[in-house]
Amino acid sequence: MSDAAERAEQRAEQGARTDGPSDEERLAQRRKRRIGAYRSASRVLARPGFLGTLRERLELLDGARDLYDLDEPSDMYGNGVVEALEEKVAGLLGTEAAAFFPTGTMAQQVALRCWAGRTGNATVAVHALAHPEVHERNALSQVSGLRPVRVTGEPRLPTADEVRDFAEPFGALMLELPLRDAGFLLPSWEELTAVVEAARERDAVVHFDGARLWESTVHFGRPLDEIAGLADSVYVSFYKSLDGFGGAALAGPRTLVEEAKTWRHRYGGQIFQQFPTALSALAGLERELPRLPSYVAHARVVADALREGFAAAGLPWARVHPAVPHTNEFQVWLPYGVDVLSEAAIRQGEETGTLLFANPWDEKGPGLSLTELYVRSAGLEWTAEDVKAAVAEFASRLTEEAGEAGAAVSGGADGGR
Repeated sequence: MSDAAERAEQRAEQGARTDGPSDEERLAQRRKRRIGAYRSASRVLARPGFLGTLRERLELLDGARDLYDLDEPSDMYGNGVVEALEEKVAGLLGTEAAAFFPTGTMAQQVALRCWAGRTGNATVAVHALAHPEVHERNALSQVSGLRPVRVTGEPRLPTADEVRDFAEPFGALMLELPLRDAGFLLPSWEELTAVVEAARERDAVVHFDGARLWESTVHFGRPLDEIAGLADSVYVSFYKSLDGFGGAALAGPRTLVEEAKTWRHRYGGQIFQQFPTALSALAGLERELPRLPSYVAHARVVADALREGFAAAGLPWARVHPAVPHTNEFQVWLPYGVDVLSEAAIRQGEETGTLLFANPWDEKGPGLSLTELYVRSAGLEWTAEDVKAAVAEFASRLTEEAGEAGAAVSGGADGGR
């Protein structure tokens, strides 16, 4: 789900007033209904673990004895099971070493700060939609003394020419793979290698924001180590795709990783014990990572069925973006307001037990909204016909909600005459 939409709902829930109706209260109630519909639904396309109960989350560690010797001493300040996780990640990505971090925000700040010291240039070239720019409150500049510059604001990854011809020097180029806010987009393999080469021509290092790099192998047609091998350093997340409790890793040359561990301590990331999170990450690598290609393949089936379903339902305009999903996550755009779409989606889950659109909707213009759609293990049970049937059910409720909203607007206008 969109970070911005989710945070807006959470703020509304926390700030809801009880002395009468308000926008905040309405949004809080909507979020409560949406999550309630998700939890009670018998059919969803994805069940991300972070929305589960504490009991359900702890079940992730069932069978942990097969992941790590539980008779070994517990970790303290990053040794033991944390070191085992770091070694596994480095092996998967084909790098000399990796360092565990409690958050991706910290991992990337540290990586880029280390590179700035080595290149002598604190300027970091990023996309205008890059996660640190949009979702981290300008952390690179406010905390780490870095200077982000935007290579492009187009809803796609930067091109080699844009990197090569950028008007000022930069020490590092950060590429988010996939670029989430543009629709979980990836470049072609040829485009990616050309962009990396363009940065190297400018004596800049390349860092991959690979929070969702794990599921990018299908699109690129390359193994993880070959993808990661293009960059000088790579960040990966353990919870976005792998369903872990949290955490991230920074992978790259051993000297960089050792320096990063020093800065990890300075940033407050040298946490006393992290074995639950480390074990959950090992579980994700063991159980979810091998399944990601099947999720990506089925996302394309779902996307095709959505388009056919929208056309059959006679919706005036609908878009699945990208048309062929690059990963197991993509966007759906519809020409209605957030209130109408949200109510139709939630009602479908409450009334039928099938929740097609489980994530919040974001307004992107007058009468135009988008939502993110994920396909994970629960979605593999859906056939194309199941998707089309769910679209028809959703469309019928959408028509009702749009009609009621239009009548309310007309009634308000008439009443004001």
